Amino acid sequence: MTIEIKVEVGKNILGFNTGYLAKQADGAVTVSYGEVVVFASAVASRSVKEGQDFFPLTVDYREKAYAAGKIPGGFIKRETRPSDKEVLVSRLTDRPLRPLFPEDFVNEVQIIIYALSADSMNQQDVFAINAASAALVVSGMPFNGPVGAVRVGRINGEMVINPTFKESEESDIDLVVAGTKKAVTMIEGCSKNVTEEDMLAAVVFAHENIKRICDAQEELKKAVNKPAFEYQPYVPDAELAKAARERYYQDLVNLKNITVKKPREEARDAILARAKDELKEQFPDTIGQISGIIDALDGEVMRLRCLDEGMRADGRDLKGIRPIDIKLGVLPRAHGSAVFTRGETQSLGITTLGTLSEVQKMDNLEGFTEKRFMLHYNFPPFSVGEVGRTGNPGRREIGHGMLAERSLEWVVPDSVVFPYTIRQVSEILESNGSSSMASVCSGSLAMCNAGVPIKAPVAGIAMGLIMEGDRFAVLSDIQGLEDHLGDMDFKVAGTETGITAFQLDIKIEGITPEIMKIALEQAKEGRLHILKTMNTFLSAPEKEVSVHAPKIKTIKVKTEKIGEIIGPGGRVIKKIVEDTGAEVNIDDTGKVVISSVSAEAIAMAEKIILGIAEDVEIGNVYMGTVKKIMEFGAFVEIVPGKEGLVHISNLDTARVKEVSDICAVGDKMKVKVIKIDRQGRIDLSRKEVLEES
Repeated sequence: MTIEIKVEVGKNILGFNTGYLAKQADGAVTVSYGEVVVFASAVASRSVKEGQDFFPLTVDYREKAYAAGKIPGGFIKRETRPSDKEVLVSRLTDRPLRPLFPEDFVNEVQIIIYALSADSMNQQDVFAINAASAALVVSGMPFNGPVGAVRVGRINGEMVINPTFKESEESDIDLVVAGTKKAVTMIEGCSKNVTEEDMLAAVVFAHENIKRICDAQEELKKAVNKPAFEYQPYVPDAELAKAARERYYQDLVNLKNITVKKPREEARDAILARAKDELKEQFPDTIGQISGIIDALDGEVMRLRCLDEGMRADGRDLKGIRPIDIKLGVLPRAHGSAVFTRGETQSLGITTLGTLSEVQKMDNLEGFTEKRFMLHYNFPPFSVGEVGRTGNPGRREIGHGMLAERSLEWVVPDSVVFPYTIRQVSEILESNGSSSMASVCSGSLAMCNAGVPIKAPVAGIAMGLIMEGDRFAVLSDIQGLEDHLGDMDFKVAGTETGITAFQLDIKIEGITPEIMKIALEQAKEGRLHILKTMNTFLSAPEKEVSVHAPKIKTIKVKTEKIGEIIGPGGRVIKKIVEDTGAEVNIDDTGKVVISSVSAEAIAMAEKIILGIAEDVEIGNVYMGTVKKIMEFGAFVEIVPGKEGLVHISNLDTARVKEVSDICAVGDKMKVKVIKIDRQGRIDLSRKEVLEES
């Protein structure tokens, strides 16, 4: 039986449909909005691997080319490895769902999402979250949802729900917000330097709409009325937990005396190894749980110290920022570089400037797009002192890179002001939390070092939360331990005057607007401290780009001259590039961008182009090149792609018997324009130039 529930969201109807497609999945729902259709399935394994004590959830979002009426490009005419966008949407969907499964549920769950129809108007990522949540809700699995999600924009001061692609271009806020009926649990997005108050207002506005989406999913669940999924709950050994608490709790408390990451990890590992050895005979069947028990006890100690004493594992108070160190221009051949170190987290930022022809070209469901600014984030295993896989970037690297890219995107000057493609790379060399925000800081510094005239410096900070009942503590600049054992990872990036990017993940049921307001205010205080430190090293962008960066010159020509500059089959512009070594690009408005590492090459190409663009007039004198010799005269190219005839009678002041007596192909010759007929044919004279000289 097909069941459909509809709810008005923004300017459109959000529809949930189940019972017709993929009936063998535990839960399968299609979500429609305008002409966007997103399908999600959810399936749980019936058995659990022996000894498994964690929850394996997998979310995969894929865009089908047929959704936009396209055939995949390339040699293989089918969808292959997921694009960065698909990876980002998979992460976006996973984050608000994962915390809502009960701790005793460790069966494997797989959520597969397909974008089946795309209308190039509505953005489909938020519907993936709604579809996945609805699939879980109707599956009978122990899921403490539903979760609703919306995109929020602000156009001319007015909040908009689920803005279209076009509307988002005009918006100064672009947030995806997800949550339950009780609270917001996930936020992802960027803004154009808006205030903390405006950002909080956008989140509150989003939650009002999320509540109605959750109501619709609850109605869908009630209509389906599927029996609850039966599973064997994971039950920790209470006696083992009691024995571990009695023997090792004080040892974990004593770790407060070790404030450096590696020594603390080693001391904690020694406690764990001792616990395994000393308790294995007493608890042979459940000793595999001891790692999780010690982890939970360590978290309890850390959390209570924050709440009771206002002190953290590394000795800082709740608002303390780790020591910052900065080095600029560390790579002699890079166009810009900076090392940003905050505590035990270190990012090497590298800026590379390229021509506008080097933009990243992307073929998405919504159409062909170009990206002029990109940030790539690399997280090698040595950064945490481990041995691990290297190779293509994983989901975490793609996600962290995109967050840092969005953080810096607003301050990058447009192509009119700065006609370069900019690639920013963050190499994480050390990590103990907040490496994506360190990438924002190193990226801002490296671009300034490269001479990119950014609108303002940008810094980022990661905030944490410890919450027990009504008691809570907001932590500034969290390290890895506080991220792992805390209740919130809240990243805020921005300038001195506003926010440019925002990311929130909650591990509990949600936080109130009051707590979020405190976190935003504390994040601003920390961000301003970091920016002040950054400005002591570099307060403004360098005035000139690196000597190793390509030089770029932009000139304007009449649109009717574009064809002459390009030439038949592009022959003229190719010849300019070949002769000068400069790269030349021209658009349909007549804007010509010339680039080269050599200023001389740019000047040469500019001279040739301006010569072509110049109207040839009777009386003008040119230094031409002989291209062809005939019995009656010589054809001379006065500018690339434009030739005229020097008749034999106009070759010299004296009588000429043979053209070859005066010139040969390739010779340079000063000539004067003496006639242009109605068909544009040009007559030249060497004779008149000689007579006038």
